[in-house]
Amino acid sequence: MNIENAKAQMRKGVLEYCILSILSKHDCYASDIINKMKEAQLIVVEGTLYPLLTRLKNDSMLSYRWEESTQGPPRKYYKLTEQGEPFLKELNQSWDELVEAVRLINNKVNETINPL
Repeated sequence: MNIENAKAQMRKGVLEYCILSILSKHDCYASDIINKMKEAQLIVVEGTLYPLLTRLKNDSMLSYRWEESTQGPPRKYYKLTEQGEPFLKELNQSWDELVEAVRLINNKVNETINPL
């Protein structure tokens, strides 16, 4: 099995969650989202981001508005919607449960491998 492929699949699984989390703080332009992901060492490219933003918008989790830019064409700023807020809250809870489950599994495996 290719480790890079496995890592990429893990990252893909959390991209929507990360996008919604970023937008829960404030409205963002797509490039801002990409930069915030890069800062967190979660690399995403425009070709991946835009379809996710469109799907989240079509599912009423996000909305957007156009703003004039001093540096080129107008920019599309994305915002978490009222429907997106409880959805993100549910994802937060699911994430916490998943992290805890993985932690418990890892601890059990470590106890089996390294018994006291």
